[in-house]
Amino acid sequence: MATSASESPWPALRYAAWQDTAATLHLWTQIVGKIRLSQTPWLNHSWHVPLYVSARGLRTSLIPFGPSSFEIEFDFSAHQLEISVTGGERRQVALRPRTVADFHAKLLAALAELGIPVTINDYPCEIPGAIRFPLDQVHAAYDAAYANRFWRALVQSEQVFQAFRTGFVGKCSPVHFFWGSFDLAVTRFSGRAAPPYTGTTPGVAVEVMREAYSHEVSSAGFWPGGNGADDASYYSYAYPTPDGFRESPVQPAGAYFGEELGMFLLPYEMVRTSDDAGRTLLAFLQSSYEAAADCARWDRATLECPQGVPGVPRAAGVPDGRRS
Repeated sequence: MATSASESPWPALRYAAWQDTAATLHLWTQIVGKIRLSQTPWLNHSWHVPLYVSARGLRTSLIPFGPSSFEIEFDFSAHQLEISVTGGERRQVALRPRTVADFHAKLLAALAELGIPVTINDYPCEIPGAIRFPLDQVHAAYDAAYANRFWRALVQSEQVFQAFRTGFVGKCSPVHFFWGSFDLAVTRFSGRAAPPYTGTTPGVAVEVMREAYSHEVSSAGFWPGGNGADDASYYSYAYPTPDGFRESPVQPAGAYFGEELGMFLLPYEMVRTSDDAGRTLLAFLQSSYEAAADCARWDRATLECPQGVPGVPRAAGVPDGRRS
């Protein structure tokens, strides 16, 4: 599905128009993510499990399997799930209206044909009242046009997130897509340990959540809708939430603190219809991070640096990028 030259690179993405497709796709990405989880050594903060935005959709990156490796990619232009093995073998599963149970069976069968038999935990994560994948005959929607719009929104968001990420020399996550919560995210760390996480998340072991939030963070991301947000939104939160954070001024006008979710939110529609979408989103990312860092008294002079420029190395030993 090609994008016309006249079409905005920031597509309209009203959640109500594609929420059934989003719910189905959320579950499909969980199946693929759990395949990666079952084969990949554990990495801090579960960084071994996310998907990544690609030139076609969302991909796993290489997954080890014996002496070879394989990769799985959602192609939201050709609307195929592509399985590629380092030996050259390939299989496809069509992305079309089909139940989660059928997608689950077709994908595992395709992997078995490639000599990659895998077993996964078939209970979805982070979805209250979820149905096990092999039994789910409820979720079966796939609107190809909206799946493509979703991917294009991820592409634009990922570019801004990557630019934002370059302004930090402390520990920072990759820009990655968590299939559990169905969001694109990037997370900065203060370097200090956090109090033990005490919340509960459906389908996720408490040990996993405690390790994920073992250290202080300022995390930002993009949701297509759902998860307590009425529509597609950008978010930013701090863990633990420092005193004064929720009252902090955050740009642009229109950003607000969502009490139910405990984080700042900025509607995607406000970003995409602004005069400069990238600048608007970057202002939200930077100002909400500064609110978290200042309220929690992070050592910003040590952790920050000027935003990166293509082809220009950062001066060694000069991390301080704070502007007076």
